[in-house]
Amino acid sequence: MKTALGKLILVLGAALTAGAALAAALASRETDNWSDDELVIMSSIRLSELERAPADPSNAVEQSPAAVHLGQRIFADARFSSNGAVSCASCHQPDKQFQDGLPLGQGVGTGKRRTMPLAGAGHSAFAFWDGRKDSLWSQALGPMEDPLEHGGNRLAYAHLINAHYRSQYEALFGPMPDLRHLPNEGGPLGTPTQRAAWDALKDEDKREVSRVFANIGKAIAAYEKTLGYDQSRLDRYIDGVERQDRTAQQLLTAQEKNGLRLFIGKAQCVTCHNGPLLTDQQFHNTGIAPRIPGQPDPGRGAAIAKLLRDEFNCLGPYSDAKPEQCEELRFLSSDDHALDGAFKVPSLRNVAGRAPYMHAGQVASLHDVVEHYNKAPRAAMGHSELKPLRLSEGEVRDLVAFLGTLTSNVIEEKR
Repeated sequence: MKTALGKLILVLGAALTAGAALAAALASRETDNWSDDELVIMSSIRLSELERAPADPSNAVEQSPAAVHLGQRIFADARFSSNGAVSCASCHQPDKQFQDGLPLGQGVGTGKRRTMPLAGAGHSAFAFWDGRKDSLWSQALGPMEDPLEHGGNRLAYAHLINAHYRSQYEALFGPMPDLRHLPNEGGPLGTPTQRAAWDALKDEDKREVSRVFANIGKAIAAYEKTLGYDQSRLDRYIDGVERQDRTAQQLLTAQEKNGLRLFIGKAQCVTCHNGPLLTDQQFHNTGIAPRIPGQPDPGRGAAIAKLLRDEFNCLGPYSDAKPEQCEELRFLSSDDHALDGAFKVPSLRNVAGRAPYMHAGQVASLHDVVEHYNKAPRAAMGHSELKPLRLSEGEVRDLVAFLGTLTSNVIEEKR
């Protein structure tokens, strides 16, 4: 009798367990029953699909550990500024995803646009919100001479390298030029006194000092190119879905999963925010209102001319590339009015911790960002690519919840 009862209990227990497992499986199926098309898109946006950043032919030292080390030191050195208080790390703060959390960049003055994060930047052909630079090393030079950022000048920077980094510099780039006969300060973008000092230099001296300046950028770029992202909850979830790992599938809540469905479906976010870095690396006009009403920023539309005449571009005299290696620059259209008011699509990785948003910090929260795309207002300049999404308030909240699954650590690749 006891034996039969015991068997019955075991059978009932097994049935209950099987029932619970079936219920869990059905619940999981209801939540995670992704279509084949959805699975293809999901697979394409996970971090494990990210290939190594392409080599930059214009920077011959970018793979050098010595260049990484030198670049990291210069990156954190506030002496490379007019007031001795601003370094690259002042705006690109390591503990804030290599950005600063401010609406506008703050150097020796206040800039006109938001500081962009640096992780994964080596995967993009063009730098800055408007793409006015075509390499990481050229991008690094822009703020150093900008009067609102570092506010410094080429001659001062060359003297700094000579005084404090000469041995490291010469190990990478060869002998420093003789600067003893040159003034302490001078540059083409400095104060009137500094510009006059620069104009008085011989052409050969200008070229040698500019070469040192370019090499500073190349060392900084070597360091910046080591910055990337660790896996997020979304990446681990997608891996789990592919393995049919029910435990991993619980990494996202039902709300976050619905947000993911919207992201790759109805909300059309993946149209521009695609690939493992969740950006197409292109420039789009999305009708973001200017920070100052009545003063729209032309963005990419005005940047192409600057890029083409930049002495530090891929085709310039300080590039290490052969002309045929500069395809992005050689075939760039210089008269594309569709890019008026267009800005670079940023990576969405770690986006939940990167408020405020847009190119000048105009939007305070992710909820407001999604609402902007939902309503699709007209652009103040050019033509917005957006169309109203007609998302419900609940769908907006789900999409915002999903964006929180993209958070991870910024990591440094060791070389």
